[in-house]
Formats: sequence, C-alpha cells, structure tokens
Amino acid sequence: MEDNLKDSTLHEADGLPTNKRILAIVAVVLAVTIAVMDGSIANLALPSIARDMMATEAEAIWIINSYQIAMAVFLLPLASLGEVVGYRRVYLVGLVLFIIASLACAVSGTMVQLSLARVLQGMGAAGILSVNTALIRFIYPRKMLGRAIGYNALVAGTATALGPTVAGIILHFSSWHWLFLINIPLGFIAFFIGLKALPLNPLSKRKFDTKSAAVCMLFVGLLLYSVDAIGHVEGLQTVLVCIVFTVLSLLVLLKVQSKSAPMLPLDLLRIPMFALSIGTSFCSFAAQMATFVMLPFMLQNHLGMGAARAGMLLTAWPIAVALTGVVAGKLSDRISSGLLGGIGLAIMSAGLLTLLIVDRATSDITIAALFAICGLGFGLFQSPNNKTIISSAPRSRTGGASGMLGTGRLMGQTLGASIVAMLLTISISPYKLVLISAAVLAGAASLVSLSRIRYGND
Repeated sequence: MEDNLKDSTLHEADGLPTNKRILAIVAVVLAVTIAVMDGSIANLALPSIARDMMATEAEAIWIINSYQIAMAVFLLPLASLGEVVGYRRVYLVGLVLFIIASLACAVSGTMVQLSLARVLQGMGAAGILSVNTALIRFIYPRKMLGRAIGYNALVAGTATALGPTVAGIILHFSSWHWLFLINIPLGFIAFFIGLKALPLNPLSKRKFDTKSAAVCMLFVGLLLYSVDAIGHVEGLQTVLVCIVFTVLSLLVLLKVQSKSAPMLPLDLLRIPMFALSIGTSFCSFAAQMATFVMLPFMLQNHLGMGAARAGMLLTAWPIAVALTGVVAGKLSDRISSGLLGGIGLAIMSAGLLTLLIVDRATSDITIAALFAICGLGFGLFQSPNNKTIISSAPRSRTGGASGMLGTGRLMGQTLGASIVAMLLTISISPYKLVLISAAVLAGAASLVSLSRIRYGND
C-alpha cells in the first residue's frame, strides 16, 4: 500500500513516464470518445428505431434522455467516490458496465428494454466521465496540464459532434444494432490498456458519504426528470409535483452533505469565472444537443434524405469543431476564453438561424457549409471554456470542478433534447422552432461568455 501511495505521489508531481503516458491517454481518450459519442450516436437512427419498435418520434427521444439522465445522476457521486477508492478503479468498473450495457442495448426488442439498457449504459459512462479529467492530472506533468485538458475537451466536443456522422456510416452498411455493438471491441481495448497504464492516485482518508450521494442522485434525477416531463408535455400536475420534490431534495442535500467535501460543490459557483463558464457550457450544449436531435428528423423525414447521406452532410460540423478547436486551444493561452467563446457562439447562433433557409432545393454543398459554420463557432468556444472551468477552481477541488463540468454539460444536453421532444409533440412545424430555440440558447451563451472579459485574461 505504501508503495502504491509513493507511486501515486510521484505521478501527481511529475506525471507518468512518456511511454506509459501515451498508453494511458489512449485508454482515456478511447473510453471518453465512446462514452460521449453514445450521447448522440443514436440520434440519426431515431426515426428507424421508432419505426422498428412502433413508437412515436417523441417517445424515441427517451433513447437519448435515459442515457443523459443516468449519466448526470451518477456523475457527482462517482467523482466523489474516485477520491476515496481511486479514479482508476471507478474508471475501469464504469467501462466494464458500459460494455455490458452496450450489448443489452443491441439485443433490446422494445422501447422500454432499450431505454432501461441505456440507463445502465449511462451509469457506466458516468464512471468514465466523472474521473477522466482527474486522471489526466496524474497522467501529465504539471507543466503540460493546461494543454492536456484542452485536448481532452477537444476530444469530448468532437465526439459529441461525430456521433451522427459515425452513425450514418454504420447505418449505410448495417442496422442500428451495430451502433451499440461497436462499443464492445473498442471498450475492451480501452479496458486492457487502462488496466496496464492508468496511474494510481493518493486516496482520501475520509469515508464515502453514502447518504449525501443518495440524496444528490435523487436531486439530479428529479431535476432532469422535471425538465424531461416538461419536454414530453406530461401535464401541469406531474411537472409541479416533480418541481416540489426537486426543491425539497436540494434543501435536504445542502443540509446533509459535508461542508469540507460537498457532494454537490455549489460553493465553487461563488467563483465568478467558474460560475460564468459553467453557465456558458450549459447553454451552448443545450443548443448543440437540440440541433443534433432535431437534424436527423429534419434531413430524413422533412427533406427526404437517406440516413447515410444525412450522416455524411453532418460530417462538416465535427470536422469544423476539430480544426477550430486545435487553434482555439492555442489562442486561449493569449486571448480571454470569454472573448473567444463569445465570438464563437455568436457565429454558431448565426449559423443556426441561416439553416432556416434550407429546403429540398438547397444543394448539399450549401447545407454542409452551414453545418461547418456552426461547428466552427462551437469549436472556438469549447476547449478554452473547459480549460477555464478547471483552472479557475482551486487545485485541491479538481475532482469537484470536473464533476460540475460534466454535470453542466449533461444538464444542458438534457434540456436541448427535451426542447425537441416538446416541439415535436405540440407543433406542426417543429424544425424551424427548434432551430430558433437553439439559436437563442447559443446567443445567450455568447452573452454569458462575453461577460467573463471583465475578470481579465484566464
């Protein structure tokens, strides 16, 4: 045990040796990619899954929301658990659960079975995403930490955008079941590499706060279910009951959680730069998820495209995110992330509004160019913003900051998917309303981002 502690202390100070560092980051990047991508990879297949399972379009949104809600519910407790039992252990167990759940998704025959399997998959993904940023801190030397966090943010942002593109390629050659089966070999590769290369970390002497974890899970679950209930138009009484219990669970959580190591680290929001960066992340991911959930329905059902063609057009978005993200990461060392994010999200908002002109006569090149404009704007924001979230929190609170980063992103994505579900239910022309809503969210995120400039360069 002492040897492990010495090793982990060395890793905290200096990171891993170069050869082992490469293996460790491959394991982290691969697992993060499949976990994040699965939040959007099923989007393109929603129309065909709904047809196969004789479900409505609004019901099919549960395939997305069950995954997002499960991830968000377990994210903060597992981040706290990682400090007690080790980030490596939480990561590897989460990865195994993710692999098993992916198989369950592939063999599901009803919407209920698939949604439940997605809940298990979301739990596994939470194990991966709750500790990936914390693991990076022990993989890289301190002098390389900012760059490493930037690359990790780029991977997460690109993976989200790549989901529909990868889905289009898979659906061109096979059925939707392979969207989940592909996770199994990739997951095993990440697991065995991680088993060999991931670092240990010094363990906290405190015990895991089971009571706070349970209440925190209840609060986050109720909060997201309330948002989802509004999105699926479940009735005023149901929504009000959910809101009341959400508020009550929050009050209980604030009373029972530890003051020194809170399960829900709302105290970090007292740091203005941290709070504004979380707000920017929430609004921007809500805008992107709303667009990504809606576009497959718009391209296939409204414009009459096949899944493969729609997926290939959507490729322009993640390519723009990736190319811009690399440049944005370097610029963030010299230019305020508030300014970069404000400009980028304003571009994204303008791109979303321009998509309103798309119809059956619009050329594929024009559609791809508009998607690229949106991706360029999002890429300019994502990497600098994540770097600011981590760096603006105290070093001793890296785990809590990482959990809040993921929770803000997932809450935004759940809101975006719920907006689509609501508009699909109540509107006869939902596509334009979704684009307008997403543009408003991106515009709001731009304003929040620009408000960070007064706090100086970060």
